[in-house]
Amino acid sequence: MLAIKNGRFIVPGAQGNFVFRTDGALLCDGEKIQGFVPVQDIPEAAEVIDAQGQYVAPGFINVHIHGCAGYDTMDADMDGLVQMAKMQAKTGVTGFLPTTMTCKWYQVEDALLTLRETMRSQTGGARILGAHMEGPFISPAKKGAQAEENIRQADYKLVKPWEDIVKIITLAPEELPDNTFAAKCRQAGIIVSIGHTAADYDTAVKAVKEQGIHHFTHVYNAMTGFTHRSPGVVGAALDTDAACEIIADNVHSHPMAQRLLYRAKGGHNIVLITDSLRACGLGDGPSELGGQEVFVKGELATLKDGTIAGSVATMNRCVKIFWENTGAQLPQIIEMVTKTPAQDLSLYEEIGSLESGKRADIVIFDEDVQVKQTIIGGRLFRG
Repeated sequence: MLAIKNGRFIVPGAQGNFVFRTDGALLCDGEKIQGFVPVQDIPEAAEVIDAQGQYVAPGFINVHIHGCAGYDTMDADMDGLVQMAKMQAKTGVTGFLPTTMTCKWYQVEDALLTLRETMRSQTGGARILGAHMEGPFISPAKKGAQAEENIRQADYKLVKPWEDIVKIITLAPEELPDNTFAAKCRQAGIIVSIGHTAADYDTAVKAVKEQGIHHFTHVYNAMTGFTHRSPGVVGAALDTDAACEIIADNVHSHPMAQRLLYRAKGGHNIVLITDSLRACGLGDGPSELGGQEVFVKGELATLKDGTIAGSVATMNRCVKIFWENTGAQLPQIIEMVTKTPAQDLSLYEEIGSLESGKRADIVIFDEDVQVKQTIIGGRLFRG
């Protein structure tokens, strides 16, 4: 049994929106949260963590991450995924979706097979919740750092063998041959996300309203931008209630663009992601993404031609940056890395908030969002 006391707990309020709670202690029994009890009622046998006035929140969820700590999802390496999971835990993430990219299809399948095997046997670190497929069903015009020769038309026959682990598929809606692909994904519980797309505003809005595609991948990046006469995919993301990923690293999106998204969405349906590559956590120097050479300097990672190639951001850093840039209340920012992605993945009954009966995935951090302790399934992560 585990108890956490003296924390500024971030919990659902009466209306469901996250608020602060400072009284009582959070009690965890095994892998589950038992609930709050008065501090004097903490069982004598419990392991007690004194949060010392720091923030106590649900563990972060990262739904878009290619790699970190020198490893990449496309390596199709079980040990590499375990190392990624450990680094994610160090940054407050307790659940994540390793993300594939537009490579040869057999390489994508190798990566998915390895993910499946790792999920069955994984111990330690952040839990793998499934896979995010970024491509290969994307637009050549907005391929970003993805290899054009590996782009192909959406075919559900390719996805069907992986229905058990694929949770999100990023694609370009204008490249879909018909509406059946998105419908089959919905039936299988797979989120279809608009990204790496050259669609116009009308096409994107139609995809949201008529095809049930309620997710946008890394808003502002690899999509048609906003102008006053041609709102583009960015306009559709801002103008609908679909969930919007954003890489809040001040490289992929300017602070003003982050504020615009926050205000346009009313602070809701926003999902902070890292979209990090293997270079995350390694510092400056050469790296790799999908067989392409990448150069990292500070917060910027680019291909040889200067194309931005994913991020080197960590989730706790993204939380801090978005908090600073928007001026939003911290509980609302925490929803963007816990409640909102959990709801998006239909996992909010299990994870995403500090409520009785939910999995004891918890992060403790300070005013600078420096992670002090991460608890996964009721156990303190010790790295």
